Amino acid sequence: MFKKIVRFSIRKKLFVALTTLFLMIGGIYSMLTLPIDAVPDITNNQVQIVTVSPTLAPQEVEQLITFPIEVAMSNIMNVQEIRSVSRFGLSLVTVVFKESVPTLDARQLVNEQIQTVAGEIPSELGVPEMMPITTGLGEIYQYVLKVAPGYEKKYDAMELRTIQDWIVKRQLSGIPGIVEINSFGGYLKQYEVAVDPDALYSLNITISDVFDALSRNNQNTGGSYIEKVNRAYYIRSEGMISDLKDIEQIVVTNRGGIPVHVSDIGKVRYGAPKRFGAMTKDGEGECVGGIAMMLKGANANVVTQELEKRVAKVQKMLPEGISVEPYLNRSELVNRNISTVIRNLVEGAIIVFLVLIVFLGNVRAGLIVASVIPLAMLFAFILMRVFGVSANLMSLGAIDFGIVVDGSIVILEGILAHIYSKKWMGRTLSKQEMNEEVEKGAGNVVRSATFAVLIILIVFFPILTLTGIEGKYFTPMAKTLVFCIIGALLLSLTYVPMMASLFLKRTVAVKPTLADRFFEKLNRVYHRALNFCLAHVWGTLASAFTLLILSFLLFTRLGAEFIPTLDEGDFAMQMTLPAGSSLSRSIEVSLAAEKKLKEDFPEIKHVVAKIGTAEVPTDPMAVEDADVMIVMKPFSEWTSASSRAEMVEKMKKSLESVKGAEFNFSQPIQLRFNELMTGAKADIAIKLYGEDMAELYAKAKEAAKYVEQVPGASDVLVEQAMGLPQLLVKYDRAKIARYGIDIEELNTIIRTAYAGETAGVVFENERRFDLVLRLDKDKVQDLNIDKLFVRTSEGIQIPVSEVASIDLENGPLQINRDATKRRIVIGVNVRDADIQQVVEQIRTSLEKNVKLKPGYYWEYGGQFENLQNAVRTLSIVIPIALMLILLLLFFAFRSVIYSLVVFSTVPLSLIGGIVALWLRGLPFSISAGVGFIALFGVAVLNGILMINHFNDLRKEKTYTMCTNRIIAKGCPHLLRPVFLTGLVASLGFVPMAIAKSAGAEVQRPLATVVIGGLIVSTVLTLIVIPVFYRLVNVIAHLWGRKRHRARLGRKAGMTCLLLLLAASASAVTPTSQKAISLDEALEIALQNHPRLKMANAEIERSRAARGEVWDGGNTSFSYSWGQLNGEYRKDNELSVEQSLGSLLTPFYKNALVNAQVSTGSNYRDMVKKEIVAEVKRAWVYYQYALHLYRLYGEQEELALKLKESGELRFQQGDIDQTERSMIAALAADLHTRILQAREEMELASRRFAWACYYVDGGFVVVVFNHCGGFVLLFSLGLFFHFLCRTDLFRQLI
Repeated sequence: MFKKIVRFSIRKKLFVALTTLFLMIGGIYSMLTLPIDAVPDITNNQVQIVTVSPTLAPQEVEQLITFPIEVAMSNIMNVQEIRSVSRFGLSLVTVVFKESVPTLDARQLVNEQIQTVAGEIPSELGVPEMMPITTGLGEIYQYVLKVAPGYEKKYDAMELRTIQDWIVKRQLSGIPGIVEINSFGGYLKQYEVAVDPDALYSLNITISDVFDALSRNNQNTGGSYIEKVNRAYYIRSEGMISDLKDIEQIVVTNRGGIPVHVSDIGKVRYGAPKRFGAMTKDGEGECVGGIAMMLKGANANVVTQELEKRVAKVQKMLPEGISVEPYLNRSELVNRNISTVIRNLVEGAIIVFLVLIVFLGNVRAGLIVASVIPLAMLFAFILMRVFGVSANLMSLGAIDFGIVVDGSIVILEGILAHIYSKKWMGRTLSKQEMNEEVEKGAGNVVRSATFAVLIILIVFFPILTLTGIEGKYFTPMAKTLVFCIIGALLLSLTYVPMMASLFLKRTVAVKPTLADRFFEKLNRVYHRALNFCLAHVWGTLASAFTLLILSFLLFTRLGAEFIPTLDEGDFAMQMTLPAGSSLSRSIEVSLAAEKKLKEDFPEIKHVVAKIGTAEVPTDPMAVEDADVMIVMKPFSEWTSASSRAEMVEKMKKSLESVKGAEFNFSQPIQLRFNELMTGAKADIAIKLYGEDMAELYAKAKEAAKYVEQVPGASDVLVEQAMGLPQLLVKYDRAKIARYGIDIEELNTIIRTAYAGETAGVVFENERRFDLVLRLDKDKVQDLNIDKLFVRTSEGIQIPVSEVASIDLENGPLQINRDATKRRIVIGVNVRDADIQQVVEQIRTSLEKNVKLKPGYYWEYGGQFENLQNAVRTLSIVIPIALMLILLLLFFAFRSVIYSLVVFSTVPLSLIGGIVALWLRGLPFSISAGVGFIALFGVAVLNGILMINHFNDLRKEKTYTMCTNRIIAKGCPHLLRPVFLTGLVASLGFVPMAIAKSAGAEVQRPLATVVIGGLIVSTVLTLIVIPVFYRLVNVIAHLWGRKRHRARLGRKAGMTCLLLLLAASASAVTPTSQKAISLDEALEIALQNHPRLKMANAEIERSRAARGEVWDGGNTSFSYSWGQLNGEYRKDNELSVEQSLGSLLTPFYKNALVNAQVSTGSNYRDMVKKEIVAEVKRAWVYYQYALHLYRLYGEQEELALKLKESGELRFQQGDIDQTERSMIAALAADLHTRILQAREEMELASRRFAWACYYVDGGFVVVVFNHCGGFVLLFSLGLFFHFLCRTDLFRQLI
């Protein structure tokens, strides 16, 4: 099949050229429209449901909001995990779906359940809402509003927040690919009525009275319309509040006929709600900013470009002195990573191109193979777009053009080797000859090259089965590489032969190139090394497998990590204050930390801290937590440190002077991923499930003491779940009943007084702000319920302290739930120990020492769980892939032995990869594992080439060459393609192995493994495969000889017995068979000749068709009933149909039969004459040969007498030596003639038998009677001559 594809490509050049052109057009379009991002999106398929309830504590949030939502979500199909966080004023439920569920379908299912559960959650507590469709890569553009010097007093934090919400946010919303603009920092503007509790009491007014007055006096309405003189006049009343004066003039009640205005009982002003978050920048103070959230799956590069264009427009709309200043732009990281990828790809392609030109020794051939690289990439871009694979560091970062063009190199090298053979040396080929030679050259290697490339594809299938984080990291890489290799394979079967037949020089030069001279010298070295190894077969194999065992021992010392951390260029710092710290304290500490960092490190451009939770709380942080983004200058400008790790250590040391906070360093995207994923950032996460948070926390603290004692366990940290100081208002229900008050009224008073209650909305043109009622904060610095009054059923005001008391308690800081159960986590990192052993020791220790109540239990997870899942998956699929490789090898060779010989290169290739990791000090990771998988495919490719070539040499001649000769002839020819494939594939990875730019951390282990493995694998393939091949063939030869001897002995005995029986039968009845005359021979020939039998059979077949009867066809009946001839009639219809056929058909057929019989008879007569003529010619020839043989037989006796007389006369001295030699030559000539005559007679007898087609034994006996004795003796002589040469006969003697 592959040869047919090559032949088609060479003959249909225009079709291949047009297809390549369409490939280029489609590839360029796909490349320009392909989604681009920095790294793969590893966020799982999740939907987040957030409910904001500013007045509820964590316990109430969990009971009233989180739990009903979780129960509703647990009924959805294809849900993998449900987890939640309940904090003060916030509920966040995360529903994780299987990856196969489309995002929009998942959101639809969640939305249906939200509608169902909405009735169970009172509307005043909050409304559950789904978060935007975004992921860990969503925060693509972060900015602050910068106030120009001199304008600081003009724009305060509230004014800046209003500009952000109503100008910047509105303009940036609606950009394709943007789902949300989150505002952060500043004060949310409200129209606030801050009432004085003393004034309320003195005027006997409650907060409820004020709330009702504000609600009733802030309304518009319409009165339909009236008609007047053919016109309609629409009626509209304006009662909405438009400014602060309108609020002040609202009448709450009347006291003694005097109206009490809102301004009489409190202050009307611009206010802000209680904040749960803030934003600071560069230690200069609070600021206002925003975060643009990108749609899941959108093109980050395109979206950021659109954002930058829109921001440029927004700058012109902003008030004087204000500008938008971005401090974190994803496009910078994307461009940095993509430039790393492009630089590595270009450098790799250039290296591959130069190596091809130098070592192929042919510039045109190098250009043809090099042109496959961009075409294969364009093919990959098309499939990436079809299958939804984005272009990022991982998907494009591991492409090695050396591996991609391996198949093309093999095919082109086969073409060059065929064309530049000695047959065409010094000649100029015609166009037709060139096409034929290219077809033959490619056809010789196309099968092995295709199978080798298919095996490279198979080894990447295990990567496609990875799931979880490692799957999302490495599956795009495997897909892209597979797409690229498939494209290169198709091009090597079609494009490369077509281009070779068109552009390779037709004049075959005799002058050796630089590459020829290099490989000639290399061949000498290789020849000596190979001869030494072939002379010491067992020593060579023992050395190879000793190296393999040593490399396995070295592997145990490498260490391991899950996935190398990507360098994003910037830092993300998590600042944590003690539980219960205020927002103002968090702001104070963050400003101090920012100022310290800016002073100590000139490499820092900006330090921006986001404290607590934004209005759209994608990250449920408390006010004592902050995410600090440290935006760095380019690495080339760093002076304080030479590496990221050193910079982190110096920053930590610098921040030691900032007291009252802990600082942990990460990276922006990595931090966001951790927030959205499981949240367990430690190697081991020990999860304790139960009901009571106090009991969970106590048991976790107890367990942590035992965990610390386990060898290898370090950084043991219990999740901070308790410690939130709460002022608990407890009601006296007996007094409440006595005064006729209800709990709802009391809760409303307390909530309105401190949190504030929204009484309506105030519009400023399009802008809308809440009208909020609360107590004057200057009057209620403490929770003093003596100043809050409630009206009894009798209309008397009493202080709330009469029916309630206040206690100070420590409550839960947050309540985490997994699978609808409460849980607390103990984080453990592992140092210098095996994770699995540490987990087992921890499990044993906790089961022994910590006694849990019924319903409480432990579970173990964390980062090691990901590694275990990956190892578990790979341990299943890698053996399957190896079995598939073996199966393909068997299809390629149709031999189990040769398949195992080639397969032996797979374990041997591990040696170089392990040693390379050890030399560079890199641990084993999933990235290095992927490198080993890629290595297997290339190692097998070289083995296939060698074994296929050896087998082709074995079959190409009539007489099979011995194994040593095959190896001696094949290895020098194989050195160039094997050396080239290994060299090109390894050099293609060199830029990745030495890169230090963004994203190189993941590429480095992979490239290191492939380079080291290919160097060792290529050397071992060139040495070990021939050694194995010779060993296998020697063993097979010895085994075959042993079986052959036994079989030969049996055959020899049977043959001897049969010949002796035949000889005895001939001796007893030498003339008893009947002689055959010419007439009898003619009769036998006419009876047996197949052509005559066929002619007779044809005549009989024609006669059998004579007299065929007439066929009138079938008779059909039909009956119809109904309205056939009108609407009001009912008809009956009966029809009979009979076909008469063709009455003359039988006569025509009989005439045709007569003509066929006549023709057949004539043909039979002609065949009869030919047979008779042939038999007569054979008979005459046989008579001639027989008489000639008899004539020479009589002369043979004379020749013997002549020779004897010549010897006697020479002995007597009658003749000299010359005359004696002449007589001997004459006798020998006569003997030779009789031998020729006998052979001619045997040929004539066989021709005569063939002409007669005689199968009985009579004629054979006639021939035997003439020369049977001599033939029998001659046959026996040959048999015994052969028998004497066999080992069996020698042993019998």
